[in-house]
Amino acid sequence: MNKGGFSWKRLSGISGAKANISRKIGIPLTKSGRDQKIGRIVSKGCLGILVAMILPIILIFVFKVIY
Repeated sequence: MNKGGFSWKRLSGISGAKANISRKIGIPLTKSGRDQKIGRIVSKGCLGILVAMILPIILIFVFKVIY
């Protein structure tokens, strides 16, 4: 278990300021946070992945029926 530790950034308020800015602009300031946000937007959960896989098959079928 993490026993904590001393951090100059926490003491000076830098961490809190970064968190407040990030919440206001809606974009995470860390690389991992941005990656997670982009992943959620792109995938939209399991349903988004399923639709992305099935949609091309449906479009091919529709075009073959029409032409």
